[in-house]
Amino acid sequence: MIFEIIILAMIAAFLGLRLYSVLGRRAEHEEESIPNRFDPAQPPPPAAVPQRNSAPNAESQFDGMPDVIPAVERGVRDIAAADSRFDITGFLEGAKGAYGMVLEAFWKGDRETLKELCDDDVYESFDSAITAREEAGERLDNRLIRIEEAVIDRASLDGTMARVAVRFVADIAAVTYDKDGTMIAGSLDDAVESRDIWTFMRDVNSSDPNWLLDETDEG
Repeated sequence: MIFEIIILAMIAAFLGLRLYSVLGRRAEHEEESIPNRFDPAQPPPPAAVPQRNSAPNAESQFDGMPDVIPAVERGVRDIAAADSRFDITGFLEGAKGAYGMVLEAFWKGDRETLKELCDDDVYESFDSAITAREEAGERLDNRLIRIEEAVIDRASLDGTMARVAVRFVADIAAVTYDKDGTMIAGSLDDAVESRDIWTFMRDVNSSDPNWLLDETDEG
């Protein structure tokens, strides 16, 4: 009886090994991924990470800008040499944004925004004009329709203080209402061309990347 049990145990072990051999190989095949016809034959190599330069090349700043006068070019080069983050294209985009924000804040009487964007002298001028408008009970409903042109008119570096003057040509629709809500000037149907030269300033050694509106003139 014991001999028969040993024989049966040996047969069971043998069958178990055979079953494991078959099932194990089958499982290994089932775990292999089946290539999909939309998958690439082999994974693409990892894309190279572009290295960001600390600043645009001073020479390349004027590519495609043949009308830059020598005095402006010299000033821009001085600023770019002192401030590795300065870039003409980026600066002009920021200047256009600031132009719209300052005008909108002035029209609405938003002193807080003006104080953030302007230096003290310019802010005081805006504040005085807003106060006079409020005392007269007048309200503006002005719209900046489009900025036709924004080009650098002057650029200079005095010590660590950079100043860049931008000439703006824009279409603005302007309407003024009196205290009774009656339109007393302007029209929203006819935009008027406005020409301004705004000067922005920034200390190139400052950790604050923002420029302040330092001066406004009619262009």
